[in-house]
Amino acid sequence: MARITVPLIQQKKAEGKKITALTAYDFPYAKLIDEAEIDIVMVGDSVGIVVQGKSSTLSVTMDEMLYHTRMVSQAVQHALVIGDMPFMSYQISLEETIRNAGRFLKEGGAAAVKMEGVEVADRIEKLALYDIPVMGHIGLTPQSVHRMGGYKVQGREDQGAARLLAGAKRLESAGAFGLVLEGIPMTLARQITEALKIPTIGIGAGPYCDGQILVLHDLLGLSSRFRPKFVRRYADLGSMASDAFRRFKSDVESAKYPTEEEGYG
Repeated sequence: MARITVPLIQQKKAEGKKITALTAYDFPYAKLIDEAEIDIVMVGDSVGIVVQGKSSTLSVTMDEMLYHTRMVSQAVQHALVIGDMPFMSYQISLEETIRNAGRFLKEGGAAAVKMEGVEVADRIEKLALYDIPVMGHIGLTPQSVHRMGGYKVQGREDQGAARLLAGAKRLESAGAFGLVLEGIPMTLARQITEALKIPTIGIGAGPYCDGQILVLHDLLGLSSRFRPKFVRRYADLGSMASDAFRRFKSDVESAKYPTEEEGYG
């Protein structure tokens, strides 16, 4: 399998081929995802919720994101690794944005970064000058949870939908190589996808995007706190793990583990 690059991701849209993407935060899962020939591995700031147990992504730091990105990059041989720029790593100044985005490529081993919102268009234009590929992210943007009043579907009203469509076009013209469309009506996602030359990756945006992404822990049944409507569980590893832990406890307490065959002479 050839290494997936930004131009190859864009070529998939031109050829009408669907793009697959999953989040990962460590070496073992990233390796399994890569071996499954998934196109994109996103090191998401969702790590704050599904790994750290926080209620939002806002407290995740640059150092934490680089730590997880390094682990993922060491495992991935084929997929495009994208580092998710955490809250306040690109909002303060253009200088900090360039420095932090560059750290994802230089220290983290990523090939691109992701940034939330339409207002970052000017930042994307500058990063493009320094050959740092950026994937945009509009709709339900988790870093804007307080402004949105929670994790709510965006763009249901005509005015909001028009604003998101205009924003998508603005990010494309700024140089974004693709867009994550999160938590928007499927008709709007289809309209945006058809209006853009760059690929769209949906999460809770219906079937008409150029590709789909899910959070690893949601897909595997490891997230029990909240299950969005759009999540399809392809495994229930949470129940399997709980059962394994209980059987281990029982075997130890009843002196069934370890046996002499599992010891050294």
